[in-house]
Amino acid sequence: MNWDQIEGNWKQFKGKVKEKWGDLTDDELDQVAGKRDQLIGKLQARYGYARDQAEKEIDEVTRSW
Repeated sequence: MNWDQIEGNWKQFKGKVKEKWGDLTDDELDQVAGKRDQLIGKLQARYGYARDQAEKEIDEVTRSW
C-alpha cells in the first residue's frame, strides 16, 4: 500500500499505528493526519529513533496493513 492510500485512510491506519507505538497520543496522531514526514518526526521525538530507523519501522507497518 502506498502512502497516498494510507493518508486517505488515516483513521483506519491510525489504529495500526497506535498498536505499534502506543506511547503516541491520539492528539499527536490527529496532528500527523496521515503525513509520513510528521509521523517520522513524532517517532523520533517520542522514541528517540534515528530517521532511517523510523522510516524502516513505518515501512514494515505499511506492508503488513
